[in-house]
Amino acid sequence: MELGPHSRPAEPGRCVSGSPSAGSAFPASRVSAAGAEPGSRPTAVAAVLPAGGCGERMGVRTPKQFCRVLERPLISYTLQALERVCWIKDIVVAVTGENMEAMRNIIQRYGHKRISLAEAGATRHRSIFSGLKALAEDQPDCKLTKPEVVIIHDAVRPFVEEDVLLRVVMAAKEHGAAGAIRPLVSTVISPAADGCLDHALDRAKHRASEMPQAFLFDVIYEAYQQCSDYDLEFGTECLQLALKYCHTKAKLVEGPPELWKVTYKQDLYAAESLIKEKISQEICVVVKTKDEESVGHLLKEVLKNELNCATITSTALDHSGGDIQNFLTDQCCSFIWVTVLSSDFQETRKFLTALEESSLPLLYPVVVVLVHCLDFTLVPPAQKMESLMWIRGLAKEVKKRNVLLSGLLINYSQDEQKLQESLQQGASIIAALVKERSPALAGQLLVA
Repeated sequence: MELGPHSRPAEPGRCVSGSPSAGSAFPASRVSAAGAEPGSRPTAVAAVLPAGGCGERMGVRTPKQFCRVLERPLISYTLQALERVCWIKDIVVAVTGENMEAMRNIIQRYGHKRISLAEAGATRHRSIFSGLKALAEDQPDCKLTKPEVVIIHDAVRPFVEEDVLLRVVMAAKEHGAAGAIRPLVSTVISPAADGCLDHALDRAKHRASEMPQAFLFDVIYEAYQQCSDYDLEFGTECLQLALKYCHTKAKLVEGPPELWKVTYKQDLYAAESLIKEKISQEICVVVKTKDEESVGHLLKEVLKNELNCATITSTALDHSGGDIQNFLTDQCCSFIWVTVLSSDFQETRKFLTALEESSLPLLYPVVVVLVHCLDFTLVPPAQKMESLMWIRGLAKEVKKRNVLLSGLLINYSQDEQKLQESLQQGASIIAALVKERSPALAGQLLVA
């Protein structure tokens, strides 16, 4: 069993629920909101992720949990989702021996914390059992503390939120076992031996079993200890094992649509689209002077209309550039840097350096749009673009570190109607750059 590094966070900024404490797994307010008494919360929660699959259904050589989405392995997103829930004390990932080193590299590169590795078995159930053994106190050289409740989750379900994790854990605390479910999308039919329809199930009476699932640790560990070789080899449903061997009926918890599992190649594109959508929900407009504040405000208001579901914030730097680190947060991966007439290469370089040194570009592609506002009747766009050719070289440099830099000229006309039209065109261009996050567009000088 390998322990991952704890040197830096998997994501900058605060944890979702605050810091974990020794005797309390959940903030009382969150538990109460979930319908459970604060005094009934578990004292220790861990998670097990089976990640030993080969991705046969995806039809690619790389196991799907290691396939890259926006240049980052899929499993890293799942680990990040669990790490952000501070009351999950330990996360055990079961991977095959041949992928153990690759998993260690992921932990190291993306700074994942609270991660331990266990060697996966030949099947899903054997991998889960291996992860449970790593948490059990009855195993030799056990380096982890046995939890009261254990979450079992798929390494390729990256969009799990704290709310559903909390609900299945609290239901498991009360019932011994719990699992997320979703309505069936298609009707399930049973074929006869001759390949013809035998019967169909009433879709309204059945549900799809999803992840996460949660169990009192002693319940699921005892179930796996009693499992037959047939169960370990061919079984798929953990809730059924708890029922079969420990007579524990699982509480079923309705889960959100985002719990779907990345199974086929097209699912990777869907996952990428969802991640892009999530990280495009906040944009920071940065200005440096009072003259730019008015332009920044106008652009901010137009952007709000263009991206009506996004949060648009603005930050003003002082004359010396201010503390750039103050607005580099885990919530924002899109920055609009507004200047009027002048363009300060050194100030831009300082900002990009601070951005590169943060962990943001490591986790997601970060979009930076340098917006230069000028009156085209005074300064022809072609002349200004020539003076901004340094953006292309800079963009090529920072692109290597996952920062996508583009330049945008906006006609800051004295004619109010023309100004509004230019701002609207600029907002449309910015929206496209933010939503697409295309490396191919980095280094482009655009005109609105």
